[in-house]
Amino acid sequence: MGSAVTSGCHVACLMTSEAHEPHMNHVRGARRRTPAWLGHARSRGLTAARFRQVAALGVAIGMLAVERASLRALQAARFDSASSRFGRTAAHNGRPPALAPPTTLSAPTTTTTVPPTPFPLGVPDGSEPSGMAPPTADALPGYSQSYVQDFGGGGLPDGWDVFTGNPGGDPGAQWAASHVTVGSGLLSLNTWKDAAYGDEWVAGGLCQCGVAHVYGAYFVRSRVTGGGPTQVQLLWPTKGWPPEIDFNETDGSVGLTTATVHFTAANHQDQKRVRVDMTQWHTWGVIWSPSSILYTLDGRAWGAIRLPSEIPAQPMTLDLTQQTWCASFWACPTAPQSLQVDWVAEYQP
Repeated sequence: MGSAVTSGCHVACLMTSEAHEPHMNHVRGARRRTPAWLGHARSRGLTAARFRQVAALGVAIGMLAVERASLRALQAARFDSASSRFGRTAAHNGRPPALAPPTTLSAPTTTTTVPPTPFPLGVPDGSEPSGMAPPTADALPGYSQSYVQDFGGGGLPDGWDVFTGNPGGDPGAQWAASHVTVGSGLLSLNTWKDAAYGDEWVAGGLCQCGVAHVYGAYFVRSRVTGGGPTQVQLLWPTKGWPPEIDFNETDGSVGLTTATVHFTAANHQDQKRVRVDMTQWHTWGVIWSPSSILYTLDGRAWGAIRLPSEIPAQPMTLDLTQQTWCASFWACPTAPQSLQVDWVAEYQP
């Protein structure tokens, strides 16, 4: 955090007071007579006194003018934008500099071409709901594409299993198979108050439960329709817990998301966060290797884990979920919301 620097200039002020002429003493019934010579002497004395007062006042005014001129010169020297840190620049406008926000990335502009990115983003395609088709087989150097799903049919593809029942850790939440749909080129996980469940909030979730890998790269093109339920894109172990790698978890927000690795039996966590508009289409990725866990957003890395003790080394599967936490007084929607997924692409080293 930066510290504000202040400076001040003290100016001595010369105070003057007006001399008051003594009043004549009056005698009841008659004015006291004054000799002529004494009257003239008093007149000359008063005139001299007034002259001295006027001269002193002139000197004071002159000194004050010099002080003011010096002050203006000092201010000009201190606040000159070409020579001083107090100049009018973007870094100083009367307020302390703002703290640096978390990492912020904006959505790419959908055009016929996109700038090259070091990690898979997708291929521009106006026929796709998100404006991007899945990345190519050679989009990630050193890896080969092991799976790609564009959700182009009318039903859930083979290899995916939906979640039902109560999510662990929050008995007030509910998953149902009817809240997972495929259509119009999208996989949608939908949260709404379901009459079949007593008008409680019910969400959708699914996983590639039969496809587990130790290490690999996973990319998901997705958006949320609004805030409320949390959505999580994660890697989940086939046996035991922890570990867990959440590479996109909103906690109900639409303005930021987090990535968290859970490790050790005590569930230690290492979390990163990034600010981004979750209602826009983005390509989220995690590249998991023996030496690192790399988080990517729209083809660029935004966070990394490099401590060997935090990196899982056991089979894990890709899970996509929504969940409400109304009983815990957070991530509780006020209107129906959806997590929309355009495609999933996976790579193996």
